[in-house]
Amino acid sequence: MKFVDEVSINVYAGKGGNGCLSFRREKYIEKGGPDGGDGGDGGSVTVEADESVNTLVDYRFTRNHRADSGESGRSRNCTGKSAEDLVLRVPVGTTIIDEDLGEVLGDLSAPGQRLIVAQGGFHGLGNTRYKSSTNRAPTQTSPGSEGEFRSLKFELKVLADVGLLGLPNAGKSTLIRAVSSAKPKVADYPFTTLVPNLGVVSIESHRSFVMADIPGLIEGASEGAGLGIRFLKHLTRNRILLHLVDMAPYDGVEPAAAALTILRELERFSPTLAQRERWLVLNKSDLLDADTFAERRSALLEALDWQGPVYSISAIKAEGTMPLCGDLMTYLEECRAREAADPQLLVAERALQHAMQDEARQRIEELRATLRARSSDDEDFDDDDDDDDFDVEVEYRL
Repeated sequence: MKFVDEVSINVYAGKGGNGCLSFRREKYIEKGGPDGGDGGDGGSVTVEADESVNTLVDYRFTRNHRADSGESGRSRNCTGKSAEDLVLRVPVGTTIIDEDLGEVLGDLSAPGQRLIVAQGGFHGLGNTRYKSSTNRAPTQTSPGSEGEFRSLKFELKVLADVGLLGLPNAGKSTLIRAVSSAKPKVADYPFTTLVPNLGVVSIESHRSFVMADIPGLIEGASEGAGLGIRFLKHLTRNRILLHLVDMAPYDGVEPAAAALTILRELERFSPTLAQRERWLVLNKSDLLDADTFAERRSALLEALDWQGPVYSISAIKAEGTMPLCGDLMTYLEECRAREAADPQLLVAERALQHAMQDEARQRIEELRATLRARSSDDEDFDDDDDDDDFDVEVEYRL
């Protein structure tokens, strides 16, 4: 299955049915008067968030979506049948944008949430509607109005409480395998993870949160290098970020340098996202002796001037993961309790998420404009800015 997190489509609402021009004609009733019925309303186009849908791949190759038109009115005051609404089902977490206006129409963040994106046309009136005391035989009718047309963009951002951030092979997929039922591919080469993976971390039967693993970032990710630019935007919905650092890298890069690389790319991509709550997780502690690990840990904290929480784990052996998950659960519950007590905090949180999403969207559009300009200047330049160039497996095991 292909993972597609952004598509552009055209939607056409149905036209309203025309009104009917008719007069009653029966035996012994020579002039029975007008009896033309109204037309039916055109179908609207509605977008609905559906839990059973994981990607936007269904809209990748079908760009035009039309709702049916309403039927015309008939004689004997029969009203035309109104058309059914066209429902487009998208994954939970899809943002809908009007490409012509550049406006966000809605953000479907809850299962079953609906948004009308194109209103169907209004029905036309039959000549019966124009009968009056002075006009006993009207020949006037009205046509149904045209339905709305919109050029839309669907953007999917995974919904998760915790987002994993780090270089390729930092151990993000290994961690999500260790603490949840998700089973993303794990291997000893970079970019094993090609799409976001979601996993539900259960602390107790009634206490759980969702963790998201995105493809690893490399230096220059904010400028389009690697896969990071495609999936960094998914982190805008996360309440907290876990910055995983490989303390025993296979290429000999110092952990402090690797951590600073991630921090710089995050700041370039979205300064607001870089200010998000972030915890430091030092992985692969089992591959180093205590003195070497302590030395690298001190150098890393000093280079980052780190003041936040720090955890040392071995994801492959699941060592230190339970205390980490327990503290994450407690932190998330405290956030939810504060927002329940003060609704303004929830409003502020949503406003912050929208600000991060706007920054991410603007950065991606700027990068695409740069790539298009480069491709137009250089005929040999290969613009590979397509989220859907390759088949990848989607891992959504909850």
